[in-house]
Amino acid sequence: MPSRATVAVIAACLMAPLTGFAQTEGRPVPVVAAENFYGDVAGQIGGPDVKVTSILSNPDQDPHLFEASPSVARNLSAARIVVYSGIDYDPWMAKLLAAAHGSDRKVIVVADLVGRKTGDNPHVWYDVATMQAFAKAFADALVAVDPVHQADYQQRLAAFQQSLQPVQAKIAALHARLAGTPVTATEPVFGYMFTALGMTVRNERFQLAVMNNTEPSASDVAAFENDLKTHQVRLLVYNSQASDPIAARMEKLAKASHIPVVGATETEPPGKTYQAWMTSELDAIDRALPH
Repeated sequence: MPSRATVAVIAACLMAPLTGFAQTEGRPVPVVAAENFYGDVAGQIGGPDVKVTSILSNPDQDPHLFEASPSVARNLSAARIVVYSGIDYDPWMAKLLAAAHGSDRKVIVVADLVGRKTGDNPHVWYDVATMQAFAKAFADALVAVDPVHQADYQQRLAAFQQSLQPVQAKIAALHARLAGTPVTATEPVFGYMFTALGMTVRNERFQLAVMNNTEPSASDVAAFENDLKTHQVRLLVYNSQASDPIAARMEKLAKASHIPVVGATETEPPGKTYQAWMTSELDAIDRALPH
């Protein structure tokens, strides 16, 4: 979380007079996305008519340890549309926006679009339906801000929706084969995709503890270890972007027990679209659990 001094500096940047909002005609619409997968989809829909800045985009960065900087505030001060996940995944974003008064920017909180509440799994982008809802809301926001390019935005939205069909087909095929398969994870990063695949997820209390940077209970650790040693689960998914000693221990034990292990990331890998990212994750599940 940002220090008080950092927040003060950032707030000052956001409180500065907002200029240029009335001068965007003919220029790309400035968009800020808290996470790069939202930024990617925003770019696909906006095309050359938007300029997207994604804040969290470093694959080596632990998103939970992110600390906002004054440069983030400067980008936000110029943004016409801002996108973030919500439900406490990126609470720094809500605090920064709360410090900005008198702005006519449009803010999309993705979790709110699908009725997710604080306490729900915050990794909502692993739910394809959520990303579809975001894409529609973003296109609508673009049309409101820049109605001149409405037809272009609607055309790109339709193309994005069409491009998700192979991902949905892959999910359906894997569901038909893997529904009911017992699996586990070190964190609930992949949780919504597990649900879409119909898999049975074990050790959820352990996952929540690791996600919240708290120590899993001794009984939860023992249950996790037993699941791996006795092959009560057929797959372990771990957060390949953020880990801690107890999670790393479970990953090592899974490999020693010959349980397939698949990594999942919290940010979109460099050089991939959202569609390609989800496809690669699903392909990894497919390879780990062959026919």
